Amino acid sequence: MAGDMVATPLLTSHDAKTPSIDDAIETYIGATGARQLLRAMLLAVAWAFDGQQVFVSVFTDAEPQWHCTGAAVNCSPCALTPGAWEWDRPAVTSEVSEWALTCGSPALVSLPASSFFAGNLAGGFLLTTLADTLLGRRKMLLLALVTMSVAGVLTAFCPNVWVYAALRFVCGFGRSMVGTSSLVLSTELVGKRWRDTVSVAGFVFFFVGFMSLPALAYALRDASWRYMYLYMSLPSLGYSVLLYFLVQESPRWLLVRGLKQEAIETVRQIASLNGTTTSSFSMLDTCAVEIDAGGEGMFATLWSMWERRWAFRRLAAIMTASFGVGIVYYGMPLNVGNLGGGSNLYLNVAYNAAAELPASIVSWLLMGRTNRRGSLLALTTASGLCSLACVVIPEEGTGTGASAGLRMATEVASFFASCTAYDVILMYSIELFPTSVRNSAVGLVRQAVVPGGVLAPLLVAIGRDRSYLSFGVFGVAVGGLGMLIACLPETRGRRMSDTMEEEERSTPCPVLA
Repeated sequence: MAGDMVATPLLTSHDAKTPSIDDAIETYIGATGARQLLRAMLLAVAWAFDGQQVFVSVFTDAEPQWHCTGAAVNCSPCALTPGAWEWDRPAVTSEVSEWALTCGSPALVSLPASSFFAGNLAGGFLLTTLADTLLGRRKMLLLALVTMSVAGVLTAFCPNVWVYAALRFVCGFGRSMVGTSSLVLSTELVGKRWRDTVSVAGFVFFFVGFMSLPALAYALRDASWRYMYLYMSLPSLGYSVLLYFLVQESPRWLLVRGLKQEAIETVRQIASLNGTTTSSFSMLDTCAVEIDAGGEGMFATLWSMWERRWAFRRLAAIMTASFGVGIVYYGMPLNVGNLGGGSNLYLNVAYNAAAELPASIVSWLLMGRTNRRGSLLALTTASGLCSLACVVIPEEGTGTGASAGLRMATEVASFFASCTAYDVILMYSIELFPTSVRNSAVGLVRQAVVPGGVLAPLLVAIGRDRSYLSFGVFGVAVGGLGMLIACLPETRGRRMSDTMEEEERSTPCPVLA
């Protein structure tokens, strides 16, 4: 039989022990073919909708330009009576102008954006373990996409800032698992050779979604901000339907959970896409018998990591570093209005979005050619130094004419380094944790970036007059907290583990390692 013929060398290479799930699945599906690779790439498209939802508030919550209608030159809308000033464009172009939030507190202006990231935190804590236990990667991704999309559609009809903030919370709650489930599922559906590639594909599509925002916002610059949400969310709903019919569940997760027959059927479907056929799945039978499915509770995977202190310390270290990266990653695009010099919002956001593509390429090159720890330490340090440089370089109004361009360049450089660090951290965390807890761990690492998004809008608001409270805090956070990466084990060249016990065997006497 075809399956039995290929089993002998695999078992021999493991000293006649039970073959790993990784090797068994790769043996049966053969080389990843174009059709299966395209399906994995289809999963990466979810990152485009993810990116749009993350940064849409840069435009929908921006304060539009205004001018005085009388003889006054240096006037303030908060000190003038209605009719003495007006917006340069229709008030409906931003929720800030439509609901007259200009003269309110910075906390109220930043409430919707902060609510979105708070929803990310809540969803990351409550939902991330479900993809490892009850729901699996595929169902979790579909549920997250539908929740995010429906909330986005409803946002277009909200009557006030409070409902708007509540819907942004729900949208963030669903969005919390879109990128994580897509990333983990796509890497578990392809062979070892293509894992880094499909991971980077998600980051590339995130760039596509991010880059589409300034173009969409510019096209709708005189229309209601509500249309932004409709044009993002309706295609996302359609995409969810497409995924439902075209994408399989992770066979690795099915085997780890003891769902042998479902795993065999999924492997059979993948093999047929790759032009491979077999009538025996004896190695998958062996794997399914040997793997411990673990607890069934909602937080079973978190408890599993807590019980093993090496896993908890490893998770705490990389999550703390991720928090520092998140402050810059989410804060810099929101902070472009504080660069001075009457900078163009559409162009500045486009510059930041453009940094995502080379960051994805650089992260792919780094993962293939360099150590993970050294790369991350260099990236977080560079991001911190560039962010601090934005405090030192004078604004155009107080310095030379070239200072605004120099500040913009250092801001983009800091954002570029944080983008690359974010990409590498996510791929690194896939290698740091086994299949049984991988989605939970990667989800928590990704959500550790989010508190930076909660904090960043407030730092941006109070840093309009004191840049050291925005750019300065950004630089200290990403540079200082990034030092914890030095405590993590190097994973380059290692085979991914499937259980906690297997990870412990591959890393004798773990401390943080």
